Amino acid sequence: MHDTTLGPAMGGCRMWRYASDEEALADAQRLARGMTFKAALAGLPLGGGKAVIIGDPGRDKSPELFRAFGRAVDHLRGRYITGEDVGTSVEDMEAVRHETRHVAGLAGGSGDPSPLTALGVLHGIRAAVRHRYGRDTLDDITVAVQGLGHVGHQLCRLLHDAGARLVVSDVVMERVERATDEFGALAVRPDAIAGAEAEVFAPCALGGSVDLATRGRLRARVVAGAANNQLASPEDGVALHRAGVLYAPDYVINAGGLISVAQDILHRGAPYDRAAVEAAVTGIGDRLDMIFEASARGAHPPEQIADAMAQECLAVPAVA
Repeated sequence: MHDTTLGPAMGGCRMWRYASDEEALADAQRLARGMTFKAALAGLPLGGGKAVIIGDPGRDKSPELFRAFGRAVDHLRGRYITGEDVGTSVEDMEAVRHETRHVAGLAGGSGDPSPLTALGVLHGIRAAVRHRYGRDTLDDITVAVQGLGHVGHQLCRLLHDAGARLVVSDVVMERVERATDEFGALAVRPDAIAGAEAEVFAPCALGGSVDLATRGRLRARVVAGAANNQLASPEDGVALHRAGVLYAPDYVINAGGLISVAQDILHRGAPYDRAAVEAAVTGIGDRLDMIFEASARGAHPPEQIADAMAQECLAVPAVA
């Protein structure tokens, strides 16, 4: 749990093949901070938290594992609320629900948050393209999508429907073949996606994909994707800004899923209102407009502007 100034800590449970406890803890801490800032800038009365399970999500899952995780969540008495993330699913969260009510994104409620995350990223890419290229549509804009999991594939569908051209990569070839078949995407090797000829580079895999090596190959003038913690270091954001590359801060552009599952938390027992959620997700583009404009006026990188805005939201007024 990173911060509960605005409300209980919300953040999904990630299952991954971490090399050590230390690596898993560091990832959870980075992701939890991102959730704090994500909720703050989305205007949600929630804090930031994250859970990780060390294991292979393709081999090591069991209902007993997730029920044990549910008991751990319940032990926190509502200070942390969980949901799905990379390596976990709505079905896994159903097992968690047997042990705790502090879980969101279930069937019958908001469900899989991936489509709403992808929708928010689409609005964010539109805003970034408008600011960097002066284009009001995505017609004939090429987007290089790195990672074709739940969110990445959904994003490809939305981009394709909006008229964009797609270049794609993933370490799982079946996902690549599906994207080429459904969207006419051009497939490239995972190590070539950052250098693809494109207007937009959309990281939708794991974090840290924008580093010194990536920056050296990058041709796109916009970096806007769904992954968390896209910048390997703060210096990478500064370097992008100096090179004239517009970066959409990750915890702003990928907030659609949180906005969706927040309805389960804030309106518990009420029917899920997808239309209201989709309307709220459109605000992601508006927030990025504000951040990009402030960045242009003050010559500070967008992520620094976003951090300052989030910190202002988290500031607790002094008691008189």
